[in-house]
Amino acid sequence: MKSLKGKIPMSNLKNEQYINRIYHTDALEFLPKLEDDSIDLILTDPPYFLDKLDEKWSPEKVSNKKNLYTVKSLPAGMKFDKEQGKNLYKWFLKVSQEAFRILKPGGFFLSFSSPRLYHRMATAMDDSGFLIKDCFLWIYTQNQAKAMSLDHFIQKAPIPQQQREKIKKKFQNWKTPQIKSCFEPIAVAQKPTEGTFLSNMLKYEVGLVNTSLKTGENMFPSNILTTESINAIMDRYFLVPKPTKKEKGFSNNHLTVKPLSLCEQLIKLLTFSKEAVVLDPFVGSGTTVVAAKHLKRKFIGCDINQEYIKITEARLQKQELF
Repeated sequence: MKSLKGKIPMSNLKNEQYINRIYHTDALEFLPKLEDDSIDLILTDPPYFLDKLDEKWSPEKVSNKKNLYTVKSLPAGMKFDKEQGKNLYKWFLKVSQEAFRILKPGGFFLSFSSPRLYHRMATAMDDSGFLIKDCFLWIYTQNQAKAMSLDHFIQKAPIPQQQREKIKKKFQNWKTPQIKSCFEPIAVAQKPTEGTFLSNMLKYEVGLVNTSLKTGENMFPSNILTTESINAIMDRYFLVPKPTKKEKGFSNNHLTVKPLSLCEQLIKLLTFSKEAVVLDPFVGSGTTVVAAKHLKRKFIGCDINQEYIKITEARLQKQELF
């Protein structure tokens, strides 16, 4: 296990040896090392990429982009095996069970997902004892459509060319059912409080949401987050800018970098204490831990991908310069 070097100005906190460090290790090997009831917030974007893998899905494959491949040369999204989702559920259930153990009572577990995987991940959380409190929607507009025309297959059909042209014309503008995805769901789960909300806050300082985070024109926080100002008539959303190249780091080649302001908004919404510990067990390019550090929260992170650890270390060290 490799950790980010640095002093740890801690005294009586749990997990003292892990605070403000990131580790190169598998999440399911690392999480059991953390103490019970010790984490305020888990904010993470687990690996899945189900539309790029065959039925032999595994976290090892999706954790290393060099191992990603499309099924039988078909474009991503053209094949979907339900067994993949079942395997994802079984794996994420183990993650969720550990998350439930290490979160403080009232602590939140937020996991980015995708529209057709959300139910698997939310169910795993629910089956682990969490209360599913909400589903945040991160809305964006720059994604590419994945729908495919059937022209390629029609052209290869063993029929006369004239008949091919008739079929093409008949199904013109009709494509495979992959609508352009313009949002990413975030499962919002909470560990049940110990007693009342008041007694839980007095003991653990976690469990409520920060309604002072006014957005738009002093709007109450909502479960809609967006990178664009969609329309002034939408009366409940967070306005989140896209991550810039400077923000990500010019050597950051991670495929799904989240906006720093998005993670900061979520951390501010759900952590009360400056001593709060934010955990990302799939740290990726490091946006969650960078956001936690910027907000002067404590953080712990790990990832199985060595390249991602290096990216995160560079981003954390760069932040120290500002």
